Amino acid sequence: MINITLRQLRYFDALARHRHFGRAAEACAISQPALSMQIKEMEEVLGGVLLERSARQIALTTFGEELLLRVRDILRSVDELGDFARATRDRLAGRLRVGMIPTVAPYLLPKVIENLARLHPELDIHVRETLTAKLIKEVAEGRLDTAIVALPASEPSLTEIALFQENFLLVRHGEQEGTPVPSRETLREMKLLLLEEGHCFRDQALSFCNMRTSPPREVLDASSLSTLVQMVGAGIGVTLIPEMAVEVETRSASVSVARFKNPQPSRTIGMVWRKTSPLARQLLQISDVVCLSAGKKRGRPISEPVARRVTA
Repeated sequence: MINITLRQLRYFDALARHRHFGRAAEACAISQPALSMQIKEMEEVLGGVLLERSARQIALTTFGEELLLRVRDILRSVDELGDFARATRDRLAGRLRVGMIPTVAPYLLPKVIENLARLHPELDIHVRETLTAKLIKEVAEGRLDTAIVALPASEPSLTEIALFQENFLLVRHGEQEGTPVPSRETLREMKLLLLEEGHCFRDQALSFCNMRTSPPREVLDASSLSTLVQMVGAGIGVTLIPEMAVEVETRSASVSVARFKNPQPSRTIGMVWRKTSPLARQLLQISDVVCLSAGKKRGRPISEPVARRVTA
């Protein structure tokens, strides 16, 4: 019988994610020599080499790549055992791993944490902020319990529920306050500042302007809405931001904010979790707290599919 510990499987998974012994050891809260020894013992038990080691980085062997898929299935199943036990409780308690996209987290997260702490004080909340693609992958792999993203996520293994709709607003230099709001056709001819590749909000803005297939030559690709707004204040161009970000991002910039004519560009904010998650009932309760925190009512029935990211 092969004698491999669950701890070794977690160490191997961390090493595969970080591709670096030092970073993996730090993530696992052990020393690098101890991690290296555990992986070496794992290779000896399995009778195969898992890693190609070099001075700067590591790579998985073909055997290591194939094993990783099985290891992650095992770890996901083990984590779901704990979720199953938690799901039998009448109250929300224990660890909750939540992901949020960067165009939501700074504006919604503080209120969500405040309300969860008040309504469900026994929850131990862990938050991860990153791009949609990474969040979807981590939820699907069991590294997150749920994520708050712009829908649709289009991942067959995940349940999606729509929470609320949110409009996009136009941000221009302060001197343009009160001037006519450009149409999306006119907007295509302006210097439109966008988030960098990988942000779903970038795709949504391009979709509204009908520029998905032929993006403009932007003056700036930014990693945050804050940078976009500050550059608009400096007179470089115009941008779109979600309504929830307006109060925070425009208070220290010389900009004006305007609404587009109906139908306004918008996005659907929702939650996703694994279809196999035993915590589905509890996560549905969490979704109600998210809506409460946003000051919104649920925009559409849970069972209703989301057809598009942007209403244009």
